[in-house]
Amino acid sequence: MALKDICEILELKRTTTHRLLAALESEAMIERDPLSGRYRLGAGVMALGAQAFRSSDMRESLRPVIEELAKETGETATLEILVDRQTMILDEAPGSHLVSASGHIGTRWPLHATATGKIILAFASEPGLLIQEPLEQCADATITDTHRLLEDLEKIRQQGYAITVDELDRDFSAVAAPVRGPFGAVDGVVSVGGPSSRLTLARLAELGPHIRARAAARPV
Repeated sequence: MALKDICEILELKRTTTHRLLAALESEAMIERDPLSGRYRLGAGVMALGAQAFRSSDMRESLRPVIEELAKETGETATLEILVDRQTMILDEAPGSHLVSASGHIGTRWPLHATATGKIILAFASEPGLLIQEPLEQCADATITDTHRLLEDLEKIRQQGYAITVDELDRDFSAVAAPVRGPFGAVDGVVSVGGPSSRLTLARLAELGPHIRARAAARPV
């Protein structure tokens, strides 16, 4: 489509439309033909569609896992993936307790302050590319020193699961483990989270190996 046609359809000024198109073009969502000046869908849209299909398959195969974890623990269980250097809730099974964690599918959280995010960082080929400095202080216990964070990631790699206590928010704790694809890469993360008063360090340490085993048993 030509710029003029797009302006008419959207009922926007030429300068506004051009600015929006430039932003989409920078993300490869659209492409501009250098000869005709017309716009068409770009490779980024195809990549996004492919990611959506992969995510849908993973969500379907792991739905029974997070439902069972929520039932066993009474806490909210989630399936999360990496999106734009953040962790995003792809699916969620609510806990049975009256007071429990309640996120929303599509909600995004910082990697360094969440158990799911730390799993992604710990098993990334180049975690430094995903760490956004300065590290945001989400709560009093948030790790904001990069050296300390890297030490934490090494421990997570060794034990195969991650634990956070009051790092994302006060009185919220979680434990998470990686979901691997057919070639061993981490496709997503399964977690259980809730009030720190129930999910004590002892309870989290108990749940860690169990969640790790459940996530590893995912059909591929």
